[in-house]
Amino acid sequence: MRTAKLAALVAVIAFIAAVAGVWVGRTLIATDHRQGSELHDVLHHQLNLDDRQKAQIEALEQRFALRRRALELELRSDNARLADAIEAEHGIGPRVTAAVDASHGAMGELQKETLAHIFAMRGILRPDQAAAFDRAVVKSLTADAQ
Repeated sequence: MRTAKLAALVAVIAFIAAVAGVWVGRTLIATDHRQGSELHDVLHHQLNLDDRQKAQIEALEQRFALRRRALELELRSDNARLADAIEAEHGIGPRVTAAVDASHGAMGELQKETLAHIFAMRGILRPDQAAAFDRAVVKSLTADAQ
């Protein structure tokens, strides 16, 4: 009987960790890529960038790709610590709470870095280009709300 209870508990913990992973994947990673594709299309195919703008934006994109990757790895590490904490505490204890807070910190940092990147790209654009870019940013951020 004790083995069956332990197996059930492990299954519940695995399920919670899986749901948390899916939630993070759907809210962060999938959304970022979809938004990035829309903005990439607007930047590179609709705004008629001059060669100087193209070079500046390319440099920004290369730096941001490195930073984004580092933050995504940090978030994965935070999720692994959360899984360990769930396994150890079997409830919302101090380790789980700390792991959740760390994960939220990484998510927030990724969002801030993404916004800084967007504003840096916007700073390279002419006013007419910036207006079209702004519309694309707003559209990508509100697409799920419509």
